[in-house]
Amino acid sequence: MTSSIAIVTGASSGIGAATARRLAAEGFHVVAAARRAERLDALVKEIAAAGGEATALTCDVTSDESVAALAEAVGALGRPVTVLVNNAGGARGLDPVETGSIPDWQWMFDVNVLGTVRVTQAFLPALDASGAGSVVVLSSTAGLIVYEGGGGYTAAKHAQTAVAETLRLELSGRPIRVIEIDPGMVRTEEFGLTRFAGDAQRADAVYAGVAEPLVADDIADCVAWTVTRPHYVNIDRIVVRPLAQAAQHKVHRAL
Repeated sequence: MTSSIAIVTGASSGIGAATARRLAAEGFHVVAAARRAERLDALVKEIAAAGGEATALTCDVTSDESVAALAEAVGALGRPVTVLVNNAGGARGLDPVETGSIPDWQWMFDVNVLGTVRVTQAFLPALDASGAGSVVVLSSTAGLIVYEGGGGYTAAKHAQTAVAETLRLELSGRPIRVIEIDPGMVRTEEFGLTRFAGDAQRADAVYAGVAEPLVADDIADCVAWTVTRPHYVNIDRIVVRPLAQAAQHKVHRAL
């Protein structure tokens, strides 16, 4: 694996950054892709200092041109591409369908669903050519069950899950695994702030009384485990929640 590339989108923070660090530690040359160049540069320096290999490439997954440029830049690295982690995504708002913001819904679909499709389309030829490709789709438990106020996000994540399941069927017989990872409650530095337009109080309230929500490294561990199995082993789906979250609607809070 020391000569193969693992691409991680949304790598500038949270689960993406943790996954980039972990895959570099596993011996991959990580391509860390996201919009914020300064964060990517800091991440790559951190990985290099720890003895890993990484390249920072800016990319906006909502732009066809940006994704095409990413694919061209990765091709110029001259290494086989064996792993693609579609991590870029996010939520905006917690409004009922009746009053939900259409621009927020459009953003969630473009980032979570179409972003996954754009990047996957761009790298399927390289993954196929490697003879041992893996596509990882970071969806959510929100892609498996709905909840009040989550119409836009759950709809987008259900669609992302459908893309992963369909892709697995369509790639049958080709050397590309399709892996879906569905985290529940994960506390990262930006997810809640993005959802609540920078309102830290609302973001923190989601985790109130939960002593040990999942953290980004927990999900990075899941990604690393799935892509380092023998290639004939396909981990179709991992659903991972903290112990305190028995279900989407049932969370133990020690208040």
